[in-house]
Amino acid sequence: MNFLLTNDDGIYARGLSALYGELSQDAECLIVAPEAEQSAVGHAITLTRPLMVRRARKNGAFWGYAVSGTPADCVKVGIRELSQEPVDLVVSGINLGANVGINVIYSGTVSAATEGAILGVPAIAVSLDTRRDADFAFAARFARRMARFMLRENPLKNVPLNVNIPAVPEEEIKGVAVVKQGRARLMEIFERRTDPRDNIYYWLAGEPQLSEGEEEDTDMSRLQEGYITITPIYYDLTHYGALEKLRMSIGELKS
Repeated sequence: MNFLLTNDDGIYARGLSALYGELSQDAECLIVAPEAEQSAVGHAITLTRPLMVRRARKNGAFWGYAVSGTPADCVKVGIRELSQEPVDLVVSGINLGANVGINVIYSGTVSAATEGAILGVPAIAVSLDTRRDADFAFAARFARRMARFMLRENPLKNVPLNVNIPAVPEEEIKGVAVVKQGRARLMEIFERRTDPRDNIYYWLAGEPQLSEGEEEDTDMSRLQEGYITITPIYYDLTHYGALEKLRMSIGELKS
């Protein structure tokens, strides 16, 4: 089997290293990741400048390909150009910080998995719900279980899965919950600062918060309760419930 590993935290991120350590026990793993952090770039791709690719080394040995682009770029060039064999699975992560609620739209980690599905390859995105003092050991082991499930048991191989793992000791995890994406969002705070030349700039900060009336069976709700959450996601952004009403309303414009 051949896996393509990527992320949005950069090619030397600890989460990616932990992922490789586990998944390489089951498959040939090719790392194609951004040369620098690309958090919150969403599903952006590079069109107006060359996409530079270099061979990255770690501890004196070949580690993977560092790409001067986004996570979606990495998956595209990895599948189309860099992998010598067909890719059986795309795994994106392990992200430092959860990807839940509305913030999934901004996530480079999730977008990489989505790009894999667009190209016809099964894919998962894996995130750990912490931004400091991260221990990726259990998350990497669970990612390995998910990879096996994705290829052997999952009946919906064309649907990417968004996996979020609580940052608690393994024995404290309550279970695995298959849930829908919620409406939790980052409550933005812009810190106003001044540089040494008296130019004003703003630094975006804040923490994800549950929206008012958030349902129980959503990604952030269950994650906060101590469950690993798995959400099937898709790139079709059509609001099907609004189609017929809109057709009727637009039809009235002709009269």
